[in-house]
Amino acid sequence: MLPTERISYSAISERPPLRLPGGARMAVWIIVNVEEWDPKETMPRTVLTPPAGGAPMPDIPNWAWHEYGNRVGFWRMLEVFDRHAVPAALAINGKAIASYEPIARAAKERGWEFIGHGYGQKNMQKVPDEREDIAKTREAIRAYTGRDPRGWLGPGLTETWETPDLLAEQGFDYVCDWVLDDEPVVLRTRTTPIVNIPYTQECNDVAMMLIQHHKASEYADRAIDQFDQLYADAQGSARVMALVVHPYIMGAPHRLKYFAKAVEHIRQHDDVVFWTGERILDWYRGERPNALAKS
Repeated sequence: MLPTERISYSAISERPPLRLPGGARMAVWIIVNVEEWDPKETMPRTVLTPPAGGAPMPDIPNWAWHEYGNRVGFWRMLEVFDRHAVPAALAINGKAIASYEPIARAAKERGWEFIGHGYGQKNMQKVPDEREDIAKTREAIRAYTGRDPRGWLGPGLTETWETPDLLAEQGFDYVCDWVLDDEPVVLRTRTTPIVNIPYTQECNDVAMMLIQHHKASEYADRAIDQFDQLYADAQGSARVMALVVHPYIMGAPHRLKYFAKAVEHIRQHDDVVFWTGERILDWYRGERPNALAKS
């Protein structure tokens, strides 16, 4: 299906209001992306360009740049979550669960939600067998947590024409790749509809730090500005906001305080809840009990 065949246009101003419990105005969720980069393949992203160009292997500088995040940066970020007592969703490559088991263990101990993020860090269009890749990711998460994952985030938000169909067929309840709304929306598939939970490209450290090359302080500035506007928008109907972080980016020593600053600003609002993707999904289903049936 074309994107316009999966979802019809809908103006947010013309929808019935959404109400969060307890009079809350917004639900904020934080997604921590943990990935495993294969040193035998071209690095997904680079911090240093090889002096002679090309894509040399092994690419030690860029592999090590990412590896620092899982060895050190994640644990630095974890202190922020613990200090403010907020949960996160762990979007993790299926094979990264074994490779970085202490990270998975820390998330499991804290009751974080595990989200499928591909079996390895590779565009879904380049995966030899997408159905198998999704299944292997689901099985890796189920084997470790004892639960099937309900959510999916494509590596780099990549999808094929079939991805929503395959996810629905393999039991996933929601996806995050369709960054086009401040409320959950429903996507049609060839079988059961699937919900898209609001994610973000703008309040995403990859976009800000690695693509747009902003100073570290841009993360806090943009996250706070976005929150303040959505908080105002939510006066009549609840909104959902996502914050996205990667351990090798916002876990770097010179950036962490700006992630912490954003969390601190949001935490000061008593009428904002920090939820996971699956909790947002269940709330939305309660508010829109007929949404899936109509798709």
